[in-house]
Amino acid sequence: MRIGIIGTGMVGQKLGSKLVALGHQVTLGSRSKDNEKGSAWAGQAGPDAHAGTFADAAAFGEVVLNATGGTVALEALRAAGAENLAGKLLIDVSNPLVFAPDGQVTLDPVNTDSVGERIQREFPAARVVKALNTVNCELMVEPGRLTGEHNLFVAGNDAAAKAETVALLGEFGWPAEWIIDLGDVSAARAMEMLMPFWLRMMRHFGDAEFNYSFRRPA
Repeated sequence: MRIGIIGTGMVGQKLGSKLVALGHQVTLGSRSKDNEKGSAWAGQAGPDAHAGTFADAAAFGEVVLNATGGTVALEALRAAGAENLAGKLLIDVSNPLVFAPDGQVTLDPVNTDSVGERIQREFPAARVVKALNTVNCELMVEPGRLTGEHNLFVAGNDAAAKAETVALLGEFGWPAEWIIDLGDVSAARAMEMLMPFWLRMMRHFGDAEFNYSFRRPA
């Protein structure tokens, strides 16, 4: 499959490298075609790895992943082009974290809106699914780093798009029964609001090697 990734940071590169290793063709998109991080990644990831602009990545991909920061996601996706996203599964991995000078973290948007919802509203022809935003990038592509069952979430308006997302996550090693469908895209609010708590837990543990695991009565 051809996959476009919007964003050349740590998350985008980690997802891209895993997808290439799984046999997919990947274009990593940035603001400029000669982005150093994107070009360096493509040079070391193999012949199925490419770098280009946001629009190049979106046009290339049968599936598109938004791996930008949540506060700049809409700007990046506008540059990618609505026509290049129309009809495609668009997996939003972003979190709208705002870091204050004193180290405190807030979200923008929050409570009554989310990045996932804003993306779906602005690009109504795209099939937006919120996923993968509640774990660090190492666990995104290698859930076996932790022992036992632990959970991911998906949210989106299109049931088929969520099923396609669950299948792709399965390629990463996430069993379908570990993935919790929280409903329509408005559930992205709750998923994004987990992140300040996640950051507190990271400070508590001293690393990001953890995840949520939910238990129900036997």
